[in-house]
Amino acid sequence: MSGVKLLTVSEDEGEQRLDRWFKRRFPHVTQGAVEKMCRTGQVRVDGARAKASDRVGPGQVIRVPPLPSVDAPSRPRPDGVSPADARMIQNAVIFRDEHIIVLNKPPGLPSQGGSGQGDRHVDGLTEALKFGYKDRPKLVHRLDKDTSGVLVLARTDRVARALSEAFRHRNTRKIYWAVVAGVPQPKMGSIKYALMKAPGHGRGGEGEKMICIHPAKVADHPEAKRAQTDFFTLWFLGNRLSWMALEPVTGRTHQLRAHMAELGHPIIGDGKYGGSSAENAGDGWGAQIGGEISRKLHLHARQLTIEHPITKKLLTFVAPLPDHMAKTWKALDWNETDVPADPFGDRAK
Repeated sequence: MSGVKLLTVSEDEGEQRLDRWFKRRFPHVTQGAVEKMCRTGQVRVDGARAKASDRVGPGQVIRVPPLPSVDAPSRPRPDGVSPADARMIQNAVIFRDEHIIVLNKPPGLPSQGGSGQGDRHVDGLTEALKFGYKDRPKLVHRLDKDTSGVLVLARTDRVARALSEAFRHRNTRKIYWAVVAGVPQPKMGSIKYALMKAPGHGRGGEGEKMICIHPAKVADHPEAKRAQTDFFTLWFLGNRLSWMALEPVTGRTHQLRAHMAELGHPIIGDGKYGGSSAENAGDGWGAQIGGEISRKLHLHARQLTIEHPITKKLLTFVAPLPDHMAKTWKALDWNETDVPADPFGDRAK
């Protein structure tokens, strides 16, 4: 631990938020730790208490309390979240204010616990996302374990109710990016197969999978629920791979994965719906392409547009690709700036 320091903001550092000045000087100190030190009066500006969001400028003197050294061993957190997991989930934050927190959820991390999900999930890590608030943020929607991308949490019960209502009544717009086997024909359209749970349990994932039901046969399956996915082919490689934009008009379990597999173009890396063989009903390609393409699921919640529950301002959040998908883009020489951010923008819902 270092001792107390009195540091002067330099001319080169200019005017900026206190927490950002702190992060530039001491990058190993977490945002949560900075906010706590401000809240408890350990950090002071010109001898006075200050908030992490206060602005500081050249010539001001900042009191910095004893800090752990960069190479200090990690200690268990009192909330049970490991230091490594706390850093991981805090680094996943792409936006936050006093009402909401928006994450770019990493692939492989479940949204919440459940059968076969283990103890490590977003909901269990929200203790590390309080950032000075008394209560931990709350999930208002979910992403599959292996799906990455935009995930919104509410910081208060009031906001959680408002956001849950918005998602329930589809007052949000989601655009996913995926890589699928083959090239859909036509290259844009809507998939309107209803979905129902597969009966039984088995090695193939029955009981955890969703079955597509043709719209003309829905009356024969009262347990089937209406589902619609709009799709748009952004780019393709011969007849082997396609970069897809997918917009779920409804929000059923595994909807995008089941719909694309039913279309004959399973999402790359989807062992549950695409299989691992090189045969399917589409263009003859399975969900595992091989070569430099990762075997992980290539499905990413790229963009979410919502109305802010308090300010009522329309907000759009965009999540960068996870590492395995970014490597695929690089291998295929695909560029994110070469495609429209919202190919469905002019289509009436």
